[in-house]
Amino acid sequence: MRGGSVLKVLGVAVGLCAGLLGGAARAAEAALPLPAIEAGATPLGAAKPIAAWVTFCQAYAAECAVDRAEPARISLTPALWSTIVAVNKRVNKSVQAMTDQDHLGTPDRWDLAEDGIGDCEDFQLLKRHLLAAAGLPKRAMRMRTARSRRGSA
Repeated sequence: MRGGSVLKVLGVAVGLCAGLLGGAARAAEAALPLPAIEAGATPLGAAKPIAAWVTFCQAYAAECAVDRAEPARISLTPALWSTIVAVNKRVNKSVQAMTDQDHLGTPDRWDLAEDGIGDCEDFQLLKRHLLAAAGLPKRAMRMRTARSRRGSA
């Protein structure tokens, strides 16, 4: 799907976090993304916000405030995709990847990487912040977390 396809923007930002890995993300930049298919995912119960999100929202209340008048979905256009790619490149070049444990001595803390260091969700949150500043509705950008079979996020 191109141009008029509906996109949950943060889904792209989450995928762009994988841009830290290099080649596959650069190849994906060549064309607009197809919607992700969550094959094999089995819900285990109601989703509740994780503690790191709650703490983030206490520290960055404006980042968590959502205007219900904003659209929950937006149309992906070539211009919007260019904005997403530019923000992705900017953040990936300006933030050094490091785990919260190595950087802050704590297993999981979410922030906007103000000191230029962050882990995956910090990259995502900064990208979301910059995309919102560029005019994308926060309501259309959602955070998702997942746990591996080993229990890591």
